[in-house]
Amino acid sequence: MSRAPLLAHDLVRTFGQRRVLDGVSLTAAPGRRIGLIGENGTGKSTLLRLLAGADEPDGGTVVRPPDLGHLHQEMPYDPSATLRAVLDDALREARACLAGLDAALAEDRLDDYAVLLERAQELDAWDADRRAEIVLAGLGLSAVPHDRTLATLSGGQRGRLALAALLVRRPAALLLDEPTNHLDDGAAAFLEAQLRALPGVVVLASHDRAFLDAVCTDLIDLDPSVDGPQRYGGGYSAYQSQRRAERERWERRFAEEQEELAGLRQAVAVTAHQVAHNRPKRDNEKMNYGRTVGRVEQQISRRVRNASRRLDTLTRDQVRKPPPPLRFHAPALATATDGLLVSLRDVHVPGRLTLDRLDIPSGDRLLVTGGNGTGKSTLLAVLSGHLAAEGAVHRRPALRVALLTQDTTFARPDRTAAQTYEASLGEDLAATVPLSSLGLLSPRDAARPVADLSVGQRRRLALALLIADPPDLLLLDEPTNHLSPALCDELEEALSTGPGTFVIASHDRWLRSRWQYRTLNLR
Repeated sequence: MSRAPLLAHDLVRTFGQRRVLDGVSLTAAPGRRIGLIGENGTGKSTLLRLLAGADEPDGGTVVRPPDLGHLHQEMPYDPSATLRAVLDDALREARACLAGLDAALAEDRLDDYAVLLERAQELDAWDADRRAEIVLAGLGLSAVPHDRTLATLSGGQRGRLALAALLVRRPAALLLDEPTNHLDDGAAAFLEAQLRALPGVVVLASHDRAFLDAVCTDLIDLDPSVDGPQRYGGGYSAYQSQRRAERERWERRFAEEQEELAGLRQAVAVTAHQVAHNRPKRDNEKMNYGRTVGRVEQQISRRVRNASRRLDTLTRDQVRKPPPPLRFHAPALATATDGLLVSLRDVHVPGRLTLDRLDIPSGDRLLVTGGNGTGKSTLLAVLSGHLAAEGAVHRRPALRVALLTQDTTFARPDRTAAQTYEASLGEDLAATVPLSSLGLLSPRDAARPVADLSVGQRRRLALALLIADPPDLLLLDEPTNHLSPALCDELEEALSTGPGTFVIASHDRWLRSRWQYRTLNLR
């Protein structure tokens, strides 16, 4: 069984009145690792479900290898299943191949033996059990007893186990939706190495820019503002460079064409009336005047006709105006007077956080890092006052603190994003700082019910509500989760250059590698 490509042609998918995918095609050959990126709600997860066969398109076709693995958001196993049962299921085909090889050899079925041998080589079946233990260790699951049931595992552990099962199985095509969400640095680096070594097709959707840079051979940007899905060679760094150059070329072509159109309109409307053939004739020109006038009029007529034809052609086929990209514009945060805003001493939250000392002065920019379970979110909750802790916690009187949590919910999901914004802030403030001015939601998405927004779009709305009425201290818990890579770049730039005081908790390796301010690493 040779490894086959994954092919999608002209896929269309509509939900209600909204067309999420409109004529998307994709060719993924074995050995290619394709990343899906784009603004939230552009259909990355939808496309993965269509490719996997978990959803049916309204139009178009998918040709997929018979052996395909899809990382689901929920584990495709019963909660009572054990870790051992999940591994046995992942190893089932490899073990069956080895048993089949022995039987075919014993019964002298050489044709069957050749087929099974090729499949066993594709699955690396002889090393499958050892690979399972390596994968569990690499994803931080080696200490979990094999008789533990899925119901007793944390959400992060279940996600990593689902990923481990796919890596052990080694399907011909692997579809992954945000595979690094529950991974620490070591596990993410391990996953990158595993994916680079796979001989089959990999298609993944991810907001993790470091991951995209390390793994992908191609990126497909599904953002409709780039004039339909576009494919770029290389990882995220190459994409950034190509996208920037592409946008510059588009803007330059549009500007040059608009200049030419303006000149042609001038030529057609004005030129004929400015030619000097209407000047009074001199006495010595009277004999040839009629002939000269005729010749000049013919030249003018031809020039005007040519300009008119060119104007019609350009007007009909002109370059589309580049739509303004969604740009994050954060208002300046409140700048408190110099001194400490928050001071922590000997803080302890049983089972979650122990911290001897932390001071947050005015104007501070602090990045809180650490592995899963080290207390990053707990620390932000203590700083904000949402969680009580043992020890000394002092906040400046009347300090205004805002916290962006990882889980975003709204009391009235039936309201549009714009209505939610106005109801939360009040009519006057919403008018003073319009939602559109923040660059977090497009006008189309602002007019949609909150219930219809993606997780990332709801986080954008939550962020907009926090920064529209700027606090003294802004706390952001994993702010780049569920945001598009492009918006993550803009968010980081705004936080790095604008005034105010920030504390950011993040596992984002791209953000951490470029952070130039203070860092607290929790262990």
